[in-house]
Amino acid sequence: MSVFTGAGVAIITPMKDNGEVNYEKLGEFLDFQINNSTDAIIICGTTGEASTLTNEEHIEAIRFTAEYVNKRVPVIAGTGSNCTESAIYLSKEAQKVGVDGLLVVTPYYNKTTQKGLYKHYSAIAKSVDLPIIMYNVPSRTGCNIQPETAVKLAKDVENIVAIKAATGNLTQESKMMALAEGRLDMYSGEDGLIVPLMSIGAKGVISVLSNVAPKQTHDICAEFMAGNVEKAKELQFKALNLVDALFCEVNPIPVKHALNLMGWNVGPLRAPLCEMEDANLKRLESALKEYGVL
Repeated sequence: MSVFTGAGVAIITPMKDNGEVNYEKLGEFLDFQINNSTDAIIICGTTGEASTLTNEEHIEAIRFTAEYVNKRVPVIAGTGSNCTESAIYLSKEAQKVGVDGLLVVTPYYNKTTQKGLYKHYSAIAKSVDLPIIMYNVPSRTGCNIQPETAVKLAKDVENIVAIKAATGNLTQESKMMALAEGRLDMYSGEDGLIVPLMSIGAKGVISVLSNVAPKQTHDICAEFMAGNVEKAKELQFKALNLVDALFCEVNPIPVKHALNLMGWNVGPLRAPLCEMEDANLKRLESALKEYGVL
């Protein structure tokens, strides 16, 4: 069922100084990721500032990425919305340009009930032929897919195959995997919990850390999958200080600043996201140096 195994990068969207999407830089960054062992590209997710892209930009960024990557690794498009019809529209457009899967976040702000979540995901899944990864991040959306709902969707709807788990609740994720009985794949949605979630069955991670350390994040997953749990744990521990720094302000503020510090010139953030506080920027720079990527 897995759309991919290992470390998929929740990739940033480079911007020009005038605020337009910088496709030339995106192409360079895609090559960097693939050349450094990233196992999948997740375009237009939270880290890609999808919520402040226009529909036209959103679809064009997905199209560009699918064509540029050209099947070198799987490309997964973020097509979620708090409006079911909007999510269906974006999902259909993503399918047209040849992506390998979809990442669909729970409805935010208006939220919904568990019954509403079931109907929302079922409708989106039935509108396309692509595998769908549900994205559960209640800290950002205010909406939590309960284990029973996630498992029912996976069992009832053929192309709902996985979930990106970012609840921070290991008990909830363990319960979900136990109920799923192998019918639902899971990816860690938290870079600090890659190894713990892989220990209960996750296939890898959809990662912010991979933006700045693609090979290192890949290696955490690869070592675990090769049975080298102690090595995977060592690599996970080594990354924790940098992971904390990458989330010391709301994502993707720190990771974009990190890439600019590293010389990638990925440009500014779109409002309402803004520049980092000086103290946090110094903390981030120190963590990048300590980890050896700056």
